[in-house]
Amino acid sequence: MKRSALLLTIAVALISVAFLVFREKPSSGYELKIFLTADVRGRLVPCGCFTGQFGGLTRVSTVLGEPDSKSLRLDAGDALEGPDDFHRMELAYIHRAFAQMGYAAANLGHREARLSAPELRQLAQSSGVPLLSANLLDSQTGAPVAKSHTIVKRGGWRIAIVGVLDEMIPAVELGTGLRVEKMSTAIGQLLPALKKDADFLVLLAFTNQEQLARLAREFPEFTAVLGGKVTQPSQEAGREGKTALLYVTNESKALGTLRLRLDSPGDAALLGGDVMLVHHQIAEDREIEKLAIAYREEIRTTTLALDDPTRTAADAVPGVRSAPAFAGSESCTTCHAAAADVWKKSSHSHAFQTLVSRKADADPNCIGCHTVGFQKPGGYRREFGISKLTDVGCESCHGPASRHVERVKAGDLEGGRLRKLGAADCVKCHHGEFSRPFEWEAFWPLIMH
Repeated sequence: MKRSALLLTIAVALISVAFLVFREKPSSGYELKIFLTADVRGRLVPCGCFTGQFGGLTRVSTVLGEPDSKSLRLDAGDALEGPDDFHRMELAYIHRAFAQMGYAAANLGHREARLSAPELRQLAQSSGVPLLSANLLDSQTGAPVAKSHTIVKRGGWRIAIVGVLDEMIPAVELGTGLRVEKMSTAIGQLLPALKKDADFLVLLAFTNQEQLARLAREFPEFTAVLGGKVTQPSQEAGREGKTALLYVTNESKALGTLRLRLDSPGDAALLGGDVMLVHHQIAEDREIEKLAIAYREEIRTTTLALDDPTRTAADAVPGVRSAPAFAGSESCTTCHAAAADVWKKSSHSHAFQTLVSRKADADPNCIGCHTVGFQKPGGYRREFGISKLTDVGCESCHGPASRHVERVKAGDLEGGRLRKLGAADCVKCHHGEFSRPFEWEAFWPLIMH
C-alpha cells in the first residue's frame, strides 16, 4: 500500500511539473479582439419582407468569418424573441448558430428569464456554448440555473467571462421557479476565486448604460464590461476608470468590436472599439441559413399551441354576440370591382407566395402579416396552407366582413359598413425591420381605392 501511494505521489508531481513546463506561456502585448452581439431576438435571418433589410446572424457570421482562437465572440442576452413554444424552438437554433460561429459564451437576458427554471437548465445542457448567469437563480435551491462564469484561454492568458442580468424585472415576468439576485451581490461572491483562477475578467451584464458604468466603478477588477439592455448601441468603446465599456442592441443589426492589448495580469490597454451596422450588402452565410431552414421545417411538422382553434375564443364573454367572421377577399370583389383591380395589381395580393418561396409559410413569426385574421376567431390557421384566407386581403385591413356581406345580400346596401382606414392600420405590419420607413402620404397612393 505504501509503495502504491508513493508511486501515485510521484506521478502527480511529474504531471504537475509537465503542465508548468509545457503549458502555453502568456504572451505580453497580445492583442485580443472581442466581438459582441445582444438583443438578437430570434433573428437567424433577416425576415425578407423587402430588399435592403439589415441584420441577421447569417450576416453577422459573414463578418466574423471562420471561428478562431484569437478573438472572443460573446452575446450579452435577449437572443430569445418571445415566450411561445415556437420561440423556444427557435432559440435552440440560435444557440446552434452561436456554436457554429465560435461563440465563447452567451449571457441570459430578460427575455430568457421568462422561461421556466427547467427550460433554462435544459437549454444550458443542450447549448453548444456556455450559457451564463451568476444571478438568475433557482427559487428553491438558490443555485444558478446556468453557469456563473466560464474561463477561456487566449494567447496563453486565462480570461474569465461572467454573466449577470439586472434585477429590474417584474416578478410576474420571471419564469416559474426563478428569482434574481442583485448583480453586485453575485459578482462580489465570485470575485475572490476568479482573481485567483484568471488573469483577466470580462463582465457580460444585461443592463442599461448607467448600470454598466456603475458596475465598472464598483468592480474595477474587470478589464471590460459589456452590455445589451440599451436603447441605442455605443458609437465607440468608452472607459470607466481602467475598465472598457461597450454595449449593443437592435435585433442583430449591430455588431460591437473591442480591441485590447493584454500586457500582464489585470493590465490591459484599450486599443479601440466601435459598433458596425450589419447592412444589407453583407452576404449571408449559407451554413447559418440552413439552420433557419431546419427550424422552419421543424415547426411545419410540429403542432403548436396556436394551432388549437379554441385558443382564439378563450377570451370570449358568455352571452355576448359573436363578432363578424372573416368572409374572404373573394366575397368583396363582385361589388368592389375597382378596388379589387387595384388590390390584384399590388404586392398585397400575392404576399403569401413570398413566404412560400422562402419556406416560411408555416412560421408564426411571419404569417401574421401575410394572411387574413391569423390568431383571431375564424381567421387563418396554419392547417389551411394555401387554401384560404391567404395574402394581405381586404379584411386584413378593414376587419371581418361577414356581417356586411350578409346585410348587402339581404338588400341593405348600407348595412354593416366597414370603417375607413388610416396610417395606424398599416403600421401594424409596416414597422421596424418589416418595412421600409413607412410614410402614409407616400404609400397610400400606391394602393389607393
